[in-house]
Amino acid sequence: MKRPRYLNDGSVDAPKLRVFLNLDNLVDLRRDSIWTGVAKEELLERLAADGFEGVQLTDDGPQPPGPLAYCGLGRINQPGEALPLAEKHAARGDLCLTVHVGWGIEDDDDVFRLVEAILSASERTGLPIFIETHRATITQDMWRTVQITKKFPEVLFNGDFSHYYCGQEMVYGGVEMKMEFMAPIFDRIGFMHGRIASPGHMQVPIDKTNSRPAAAVGVVDYFADFRTIWARAMRGFRNYAGPGDVLVFAPELLGGAHYYARLFPGSDGMVVEESDRYAQALLYAKIARCLFEDASSQE
Repeated sequence: MKRPRYLNDGSVDAPKLRVFLNLDNLVDLRRDSIWTGVAKEELLERLAADGFEGVQLTDDGPQPPGPLAYCGLGRINQPGEALPLAEKHAARGDLCLTVHVGWGIEDDDDVFRLVEAILSASERTGLPIFIETHRATITQDMWRTVQITKKFPEVLFNGDFSHYYCGQEMVYGGVEMKMEFMAPIFDRIGFMHGRIASPGHMQVPIDKTNSRPAAAVGVVDYFADFRTIWARAMRGFRNYAGPGDVLVFAPELLGGAHYYARLFPGSDGMVVEESDRYAQALLYAKIARCLFEDASSQE
């Protein structure tokens, strides 16, 4: 099997975690967010001060000035789009690229041609490219995603597991059984989008005690499930990554305009997001670092 193209920092260090922030996490935050008042020109400095080590750029603009590393994202619908997209992001200096691929209605041959084109583009440009596990793409179904790993053992994913946990309702029928089935996916994680879902909602908050909020609906401890899912993905990375390889964990908590953040009427009758997504991102960063340290200590 050809070695997967992880993000690598050129060192001989043991595989490591780096926490980035997807910049869409900052769009349309609540008026009382702890981020409120940060000037645009101070954005990267504030993120660095808060412990983020990089950002995921969500547009095709120029490289950002400042102290933080950066990576990109994009979409590939046809095999011929893979190389031009990779070349564009490599030229900008992105460390790596995450991609939504196809629409999820392709037959197997079309899926495999897309994956083959992405792997080829990554090889030609030297840019690590991670296929995101996302609804409305070729990886929306965990069964098909596992079949991709059988055809292309060197493929790597950006694990956004909210799409499986909610979209495929992982708890229905047994979450442990489904996590075991997902082992080939966990073993091929090179990037992670931080988002927590419940069985019925794509994005739900957690509280400062590392648990579900007291007002959470339902009996499933979705946060406990996500700690297990994230830990398995991190162990998978550590099991197969080599010296200098880097796993990026990037919270990507989106606003109500994208139908992710839930909106509820406030005391003034206006709808408001149920949580401060920037405060949640800081909490996610802390949790990810703890889980990765635990995964390291278990080796």
